[in-house]
Amino acid sequence: MSQKSNATLKAVLEYGPLVAFFVAYLKLKDEVFTFAGTEYQGFIVVTAGFIPLFLIATGLLWKLTGHLSRMQVVTAVLIVVFGGLSVWFNDERFFKMKPTLIYLLFGGALGLGLLRGQSYLKVVMEGLMPLQHEGWMMLTRRVTGLFLGLAVLNEVIWRLMETETWVYFKTFGLPAAIFIFFMFQTGIFKKYALDEESVASEQKPE
Repeated sequence: MSQKSNATLKAVLEYGPLVAFFVAYLKLKDEVFTFAGTEYQGFIVVTAGFIPLFLIATGLLWKLTGHLSRMQVVTAVLIVVFGGLSVWFNDERFFKMKPTLIYLLFGGALGLGLLRGQSYLKVVMEGLMPLQHEGWMMLTRRVTGLFLGLAVLNEVIWRLMETETWVYFKTFGLPAAIFIFFMFQTGIFKKYALDEESVASEQKPE
C-alpha cells in the first residue's frame, strides 16, 4: 500500500467514528428506543454504537501503524468508561463530560512536566517536528493553556446549551480549534526548528 493510501486510511480510521457518530445522531436524535423495558433516547443508542466502532477503528489503526500513542490509548479507555456509564445509567451527561476529563488529564500532565522543566509534548510529537528545547517549552505552555481552555469550554457548552449544539461542537468545534491553534504556532516552528545536522546529532548515540 502506498504512503498516500496509508495516510488516507489513517485519517478515515481516526475521524470516521466521530463523523459516523454525528450522522447517526442527526438521524436518531428524536427517536426513543425500548430495550428490556427501558426507554433510551437516540443519543444514548448512538453512544452505545460509537464505543465498539471506535475500538474497532483504533485496533485497525494499531495494525496499520504498528503503535498507538499514549493519548490514543487514554482516549480509548475514557470513551469506554464514560460512554459505558452513559449507557448503563441511561444518562448522557457522562459521555458529555468525557472531553473535559481528557483535556484536563492531558493539560495536567503537560503542566506537571513544565514544573519539572520538561516538555512531555516533545515525547509525543518530536518525530513530527524537531524543535530546540526552548521551542518545545514554549509550545508546551501554549498547548497546556489550550487543553485547559477547551476543558472549560466543553463544560460551559454541555451544561448551558442543547445536546445538538454540543454534538456540533464536539464534531467540528474541537477539531477546528486545535487545527487553528497549531496554524498560529508557525512562528515557533520557524524560529526554533532544528536543521538536519542538529537532528542527526541529537539522534546519534553517545
